[in-house]
Amino acid sequence: MRIGLAADNGNWHKARLREALRGLGVEPVLFSLADVAVVTGGGEPLRVPGFEDGLPDGVLLRTIAGGTFEATTMRLGVLHALVASGVTVWNGPTAIERSVDKAATSLLIDRAGLPTPDTFVVSKREAAAEIVAREARPGKPIVLKPLFGSQGEGLMLLEKPEDLPAQEEVSGVYYLQRYVARADGQWRDYRVFVCEGRAIAGMIREGDGWITNVHRGGRPFAWDVPARAAEMAEAAAAAIGVDYTGIDLVEDGEGGFQILEVNSMPAWSGLQQVTEVDIAGAVARGFLNAVRAARPPRLVSALG
Repeated sequence: MRIGLAADNGNWHKARLREALRGLGVEPVLFSLADVAVVTGGGEPLRVPGFEDGLPDGVLLRTIAGGTFEATTMRLGVLHALVASGVTVWNGPTAIERSVDKAATSLLIDRAGLPTPDTFVVSKREAAAEIVAREARPGKPIVLKPLFGSQGEGLMLLEKPEDLPAQEEVSGVYYLQRYVARADGQWRDYRVFVCEGRAIAGMIREGDGWITNVHRGGRPFAWDVPARAAEMAEAAAAAIGVDYTGIDLVEDGEGGFQILEVNSMPAWSGLQQVTEVDIAGAVARGFLNAVRAARPPRLVSALG
């Protein structure tokens, strides 16, 4: 198989995925989506580094490098072009677009009938101020999240309309979500890792503040994922269409869970510290299974 591993950053994850693929008998070609070109006028117009004589059979995507809106649009366009050419891409561009856009994630999760905190997404500060005035009060804040963001960056707790940043500071979109506090006052949430439609591992995340991401100082602990949480995470992954993902959950205060986020480019260094499951190995196996399933069967001569 001709396999590409697209990883613009994140050396720890990239190294483990590479080792896992090698352990399964595949030598991946490392490349960056930023180095893919479109050249018309002869042969395949999509030029992927390391695949000069044609396109790969599959591309395992770890990260997409940040950049301008135009650069990101082109890189997603490359992924769409690969999929249209029959290349297996994990995670695919449609899933990435749905999960990176938190409004699209919330819409799809709600349409799937899955529990999630009440969410409000508007474009104008006046509309956001009305929501905060109606829904928030001291001790019962609303969370403001960047529409595009990860690792807990840019989160704010709002208790009154005056706390809202200016429209240009949120790129013209206010994504507001009800804050779900624990009765015991602890800062804790949960991550379930789903691959090939199955919940394979999970962890508790605890912090000294309300943002519990391991990247921001949260502490991971082993978690024997309850069946209900596993089922919810699997259903959330299916609703967004992700092949491998980290699903973030919070307790609902009534013995159940609500879905916070679906991550299409999840980190798992914290999770790997507290689980015996080989996360990189599971992702590599699932990806290669998908590539094999998508490849047409080879014709075998009657003469052997």
